[in-house]
Amino acid sequence: MSTGAFYLIPTPIGNRDDITLRALEVLRGVDAIACEDTRHSSPLLQHHGVQKPLLSLHEHNEIRRIPELLERVRAGESIAVITDAGMPGISDPGYRLMQRCIEESIPCEVLPGPSAILNALIGSGFPCHAFSFGGFLSVKKGKRAQTLQAALDSEQTAIFFESPHRLISTLEILATLQPQARVCVARELTKKFETFHRDTAAALHAHFQIHAPKGEIVLLVHSNPAATP
Repeated sequence: MSTGAFYLIPTPIGNRDDITLRALEVLRGVDAIACEDTRHSSPLLQHHGVQKPLLSLHEHNEIRRIPELLERVRAGESIAVITDAGMPGISDPGYRLMQRCIEESIPCEVLPGPSAILNALIGSGFPCHAFSFGGFLSVKKGKRAQTLQAALDSEQTAIFFESPHRLISTLEILATLQPQARVCVARELTKKFETFHRDTAAALHAHFQIHAPKGEIVLLVHSNPAATP
């Protein structure tokens, strides 16, 4: 492996074996691995026989840690960057590092791999020729309502990350805005208890009021053309 470069590597979103051969080759060849949470990443790396020095790189230390990592790469080291699950930079650390690499002409290679966004989109059965990703919905109910209304007004499938603690509130908003809107709640993707709940906003709101939502959730919304405002 060439020296003096960063490698942004997607990691499995659930099933530990959902990692590419190329990703494993790079992880085994770098000098160090920067992890969002070393405690979370260690079992994955051990599962695949990867033994490298680990560094922490998360939202609370990213600004302080990046200059140190840049210096190490300038000195000829190769460093892989992984997050707890999925692609670094998508609602995870990695964006700031990529920006600095671009600004300072430091090599940074992005590897392809698992994505909860695409898994949820295809599994939902909603239109996928055009879609939007809005990251995590706001904790503020008013702002959430504005974002969801905009999603319903668009002709695209809208994808969001949502906390199980706020899901019922979010479904209530959708049920108020457009009861017959098409909604999919994708839970625990690629894990043992993976589920796809596909129904109207009103029906899913009623369902999760009885069955408390748990786990990691991807929420998909698509306006129902036949629905009345």
